[in-house]
Formats: sequence, structure tokens, C-alpha cells
Amino acid sequence: QVQLVESGGGLVQAGGSLRLSCAASGTYFSFNAMGWYRQAPGKQRDLVARIASGGTTNYADSVKGRFTISRDNAKNTVYLQMNSLKPEDTAVYYCNGRRFYYSSQYDYWGQGTQVTVSS
Repeated sequence: QVQLVESGGGLVQAGGSLRLSCAASGTYFSFNAMGWYRQAPGKQRDLVARIASGGTTNYADSVKGRFTISRDNAKNTVYLQMNSLKPEDTAVYYCNGRRFYYSSQYDYWGQGTQVTVSS
């Protein structure tokens, strides 16, 4: 059974930094893409950053220049370095692993980790 386990969330003051990690287990394949989404109370879950197996990245406009996503393909692990955090970054952050198999797309999710930024 595929599992994604996040770690690294917590409480930080505005302007501070956090590093999230997400390790995948139970897979016999490598994800085509891994990413981070976040969901604030009362809002939808939105993409924060994604990285493909080849290293191509994309970011939400709101985090460009502050967040950096990286991955270790050998370990099926993805990281999110978050700098210059703002109160509006407060949310539950979810790790996502995406696999394309023939014409189908399969998404796997972690349980989420809370990030709280105080002003």
C-alpha cells in the first residue's frame, strides 16, 4: 500500500522558515511528479509547488521567490523549503504523488501537516 508521510510542519513567526519533507513508501514505481498543496480553513485545496521526475518545477504565484521544491528520486522523497513565511501561508499542507500509467492518472496523498505563521 502506497503511503506518503509528511513531516516538518509547525508554528513559526512571520518572516521565518520551515522545511517540509514527504517520504513515500510501499511503492514499486517512481512518481512522475510530486508536489505540495495547501488548504486553509473554508478554502479549496490549491497547488503550492510541483516537481516532475526530470526536475521541472512550477509554483503558485503567491510563493514564487520564497518557496523551493526539490526531490530525491532514489528515495521517492520531496521537500519544500519555505522562507519569508507570511500569515497567509497558514494552512494544512498536503504532499501529493502523481503517477501516469498508460492513459490514466493516479494521485496519492499524505495525511497533511499543519503550518501556522503568526504575525
